[in-house]
Formats: sequence, C-alpha cells, structure tokens
Amino acid sequence: MTRRAALWVAFVLVHLLVCVLGFVMPNQPMGDVYLVYEPWSRAALAGDGIVGVTEDWVYPQLALVPLVLAHGFAWIAGYTAGWAVFVTALDAVAFAVLVGDARSRGRARAAWFWLAAILALGPVGLYRLDAVTVAVAVLGCVWLRGRPWLAGVLLAAATWIKVWPAALSAAAAIALRRRWALIGASAIVSALTLLAIVVAGGADHAFGFIGDQTSRGLQVEAPVSAYYLWGSMLGVPGFSVYYSTEILTFQVTGRDIDPVIALMTPLLAAGVGSVAVLAAVKTARGARAMRLLPVTAMALVVVFIALNKVGSPQYLCWLIPPVVLGLLYDRREWTRPAIAVLVLCALTQIVYPVAYGEVLAAHPFGVAVLTIRNVLLVALGVWMVVRLARVPVRPSTPVPA
Repeated sequence: MTRRAALWVAFVLVHLLVCVLGFVMPNQPMGDVYLVYEPWSRAALAGDGIVGVTEDWVYPQLALVPLVLAHGFAWIAGYTAGWAVFVTALDAVAFAVLVGDARSRGRARAAWFWLAAILALGPVGLYRLDAVTVAVAVLGCVWLRGRPWLAGVLLAAATWIKVWPAALSAAAAIALRRRWALIGASAIVSALTLLAIVVAGGADHAFGFIGDQTSRGLQVEAPVSAYYLWGSMLGVPGFSVYYSTEILTFQVTGRDIDPVIALMTPLLAAGVGSVAVLAAVKTARGARAMRLLPVTAMALVVVFIALNKVGSPQYLCWLIPPVVLGLLYDRREWTRPAIAVLVLCALTQIVYPVAYGEVLAAHPFGVAVLTIRNVLLVALGVWMVVRLARVPVRPSTPVPA
C-alpha cells in the first residue's frame, strides 16, 4: 500500500470511529449539534429569527453558515449525522490539500498528526463548530507562504465563525513579508461580512458576540477555574459548580470570584499582546519566517486557551493547525510539541466526555485529571514563549573601521 493510500484509509477509519463514538460515549458529546445548532439553523431557515442579526449571539455571524449547510446532509440520518458527514467532507478537502501526492515527509507527518489528534480528542473535536474552523485553518496554513491572499481569505472567514483563527492571521501578519496580502484579504472579508449584516438589519448585533464572551463567568474546564473547583471538592463553603441557563454551560463560583471574572479578559488581551510584541521584535531583528511563524502561531493559540475563562474541551483542537504548520516547516523540531498536543488531547477526552460527571461533581479523579491537563497546557504555553524568545535573529552587520 502506498503512503497516500495508507493515509486515506486511516482518514476514513478515524472519522468513522470518532463519528460513531459521538453517539455511544457518555455525557452526549454531540449534544450541542441537536440541542443548539439545529434549532438555531432551523429558526433561520424558517424565518423565525436569525441569530447574530435579529439578536445577539455567542458566535460571530458566519458561524450560522456551516450550521445551515449541514442541513444538506440531514437526509442521511437526521441533522446530527448530517453534521458529522459535513465536517468529515470539510476535513477531506483540507486533508487532500495537505497530503497532496504524499511525497513530502513533512506533509505526511502533519497528516498523521492531524488524524492522531482527532482520535485522541474524540467526538467533541468533530461535533462542535470548532471542527469547521480547524479544517479551514489547516487549508490556510498550507497556503500561507505560496498563496497568502487565499490564506488570508480563509483565515478571516474562519475568524468570523470562531474568533481564535485571528491568532493565526496575526502570527502570519507579523512573520511573513507578504503580510499586506493577508491584511488586505482579511479586511475585505470582514467588510463584506459586516455589510451583509447591516443590509440584513443586524447592525445593532454585529459585535454582540464580544459582549457575550466578556460578560460570562468562569467555565469549569478553564485553567483559572482550578482554584474554585478544588474549593468545591474540598467542601469550602460557597464554592460549587453550577449550570448557567444563559450560557448553557457549567461554571464555577466561589468567594471573591467577580474580580477574577473581570480580570480575565484584560489578562487575555495582555498575554496575546505580549506574545505579538515579542514576535514583532524578532521580525524586526531579522528572524527567519520559517522559524518564527509556527512558534508564534502556537504561542498565541496556547495563550488564547490558557488565559481564557471559557476553556471548553473542544478548544484543544485549536492546537492542531499550528502544529501542522510547524511540521510542514521543520518536522524534526516540531515532533515533541506534536506529542505534547496529543497527550493534552487524550487527557481532554478523559475530562470530557469520559469523566465529565466526576468533574462536575468535583470528585477527586475528575478534578485531578483536569488539573493535570491544565498544568500541562500552561507548561506548553511557557515552552512556546521560551522557544519564541530563543528564535535566532540575523547578526547585525559590523560597521567598517
């Protein structure tokens, strides 16, 4: 069997297994699809209100596009199965571009890593909107250097589905010489999206997703929530895990939590800004784009997760495109980060959906696994920032005597 054939056989088997696991594993890892995605998209198709246009929405407006498109596959076995087929088809397109003729070892290793990450993270990585952005982001990463305009369009569109791909766009705009093609493409996509929102009558809700994110509490899986989760496990009065009917997720509460909630958004902005400034300094000092771009992208994405007060399990799939980018540029240098991401994904699948009941009940096993996962995630972020700081720069030319 050729390398290319082996990759495609593995692609089919991995996606089939993970799609099925979504229906058989505990705690409904595909629950968001039929509980929120389907009602939102059905309402829009029926003219009963368009989220993000007639009301504020937790996601940017282009997120509705894949939710609606998935209905085109609902005839197979319902909307949830249709979503799985839709995401698998998107992955297949990105996978085909990534693999190519499979002669490149870097591309082959990146493809194997992506499949291993899908398997390690489990069904939450496919039955969420984030899966759509990962496929689009992988395409963007493959085309960043050769087709920056097209990559900019794809990453901008992904950002208007979920905000996190903006980290990849920022890294590319900092590290690459053809940054204005990326910036111009992003500006055009954003302008057209906002124009469509205004024409549809949704000007008042164009940026509603920003307010929804900044005003929410601390989600139970976020690293910052560890203090309150441990307090709940130890029975500290006032510390507990509760379900937010407004955000439709589990959050933590405890003593003096409001100042922490207010601090997290500025802290996230400061962390992302600091990494961006460090990368910009490296660029100004002549660091090579092939060394700088992947580590900047990875550092920004990890900071985006580690300092986020949401921290949903599917956020770990955000780490896939930066590692793919790194393996494309230097497969040996990025083997260890790839292994670290696979470990984080596997621990995340234990957290959700396998032991999620133990996490919500603040039982020692669930709390321990989640804590280990989060400690390793923060450690990965520190590692990437250190690697960014150590990216070599060109020595300055000495002035002749």
